[in-house]
Amino acid sequence: MKLFNEIAGCISKIDTQEIAEERKSILQPLINFIQNKVDHHQVIRLNFICTHNSRRSHLSQVWAQALAFHFGVKNVFCYSGGTEATAVFPQIISSLSNGGFKISKIAEGKNPIYSIKYGDNEHPVIAFSKKHDDSFNPGSSFAAILTCTEADGACPFIAGTEQRIAIPFEDPKAFDNTPQQVEKYKERSLQIATELFYVFSQIKMENEA
Repeated sequence: MKLFNEIAGCISKIDTQEIAEERKSILQPLINFIQNKVDHHQVIRLNFICTHNSRRSHLSQVWAQALAFHFGVKNVFCYSGGTEATAVFPQIISSLSNGGFKISKIAEGKNPIYSIKYGDNEHPVIAFSKKHDDSFNPGSSFAAILTCTEADGACPFIAGTEQRIAIPFEDPKAFDNTPQQVEKYKERSLQIATELFYVFSQIKMENEA
């Protein structure tokens, strides 16, 4: 069981030394949440939330699921949602596809549904835009990870969450329809991958204790 070669190649080039100490302190609550679940042999549910559930929350969901697998952290289930439902922005699908994920569209319409695979024998991430409290997402016992400051402010209360963790990323939307669009989405995807790589690299498994 392994990641697709292109994804593994991308991960092999990640350099966590690029992450500033201040940023590491922002990531620490997520590390603590996951570690506590691992220590108590509990299921780890992570719901990444951004305003429109169209860009950063999907990048975070997909990379978190792949990196949990890469580091052998078991029973991790990643979700995403927003304060409103829109659609996954097409450049997100392109960026992930260029990073080695195998993606197929399993439903058309204004809010398409995608199957995103990171390994031949692994269950795909099902990606579509939805509210954070959609029935597709967990109703309790999860961490709510706010990937944008707008969502953090717009979600004063998230029902069912065990812990609320703010890890904001800059929105690549600012570069839509510009010559920099492809590069900036790639840059944001790599940043999210790098920071989530760091998160899962800090998790101590039972046989490492």
